[in-house]
Amino acid sequence: MSRVREAAVAGTFYPGDRRGLRAAVDSYFAIVEPSALGAKAIIAPHAGYSYSGPTAAHAFASLAPAEERIRRVVLLGPSHFVPFRGLATSGAEVFSTPLGELPIDRASEEMIAGLEQVRCMPEAHDREHCLEVELPFLQAPLSGFQIVPLVVGEASPAEVAEVLDLLWGGPETVVVVSSDLSHFHDSATARRLDEATCETIEALDRFDLNADQACGCRAINGLLLAAHRRGMRVTTLDLRNSGDTAGPRDRVVGYGAWAFTES
Repeated sequence: MSRVREAAVAGTFYPGDRRGLRAAVDSYFAIVEPSALGAKAIIAPHAGYSYSGPTAAHAFASLAPAEERIRRVVLLGPSHFVPFRGLATSGAEVFSTPLGELPIDRASEEMIAGLEQVRCMPEAHDREHCLEVELPFLQAPLSGFQIVPLVVGEASPAEVAEVLDLLWGGPETVVVVSSDLSHFHDSATARRLDEATCETIEALDRFDLNADQACGCRAINGLLLAAHRRGMRVTTLDLRNSGDTAGPRDRVVGYGAWAFTES
């Protein structure tokens, strides 16, 4: 019997029923202008949809011109519950959401399994929301693709970039890095901090973001290094915080969306 990684936050971070979830994702995509970018990689937030859904839609909409050729999605995000060294595969064969099951690209996992920093660690995935919440934004517009879900623990930019290099592929592959930005400042302070983080991402020549700037800093730093080596371009698509969407303004979480395109 195949091992299914069941949805852990359906009904809390996003609607738990198929119809409600599809309607929610479609509503967020509906407020985003059509994109011509055809991004190779994106950074998207991973909070509850009422908070970060609009920003996430900006990121995923940038994949639209490439939708018909996407067959593999590499997902990286931070470990919120289990401390460990390196990057963790799930040991699962499929990930499930209310929109259906997504198969794991086992050949890709085998490709990186020999790297010292990669381990199979189901417990890093079982409760983790950072990758799960991105999946419906892929399932709504795409079909016929497999995923390579990786939770990132303590890992250097070079270690993350090495994994990305092996999985980079061609136009059939896209990379999704899952990360929120600053946490629990007032809105004005968060905006200032997140704008500085945005400048670092846009510069594409520094790989030193820390956890105070972005919870997914290690995955972002690895993507920035890989993108820098390839001479990629980065476009900021959205930058806001929970005070702009569904929360109070005295204690907010920052969200950003970026698209990386190849020259």
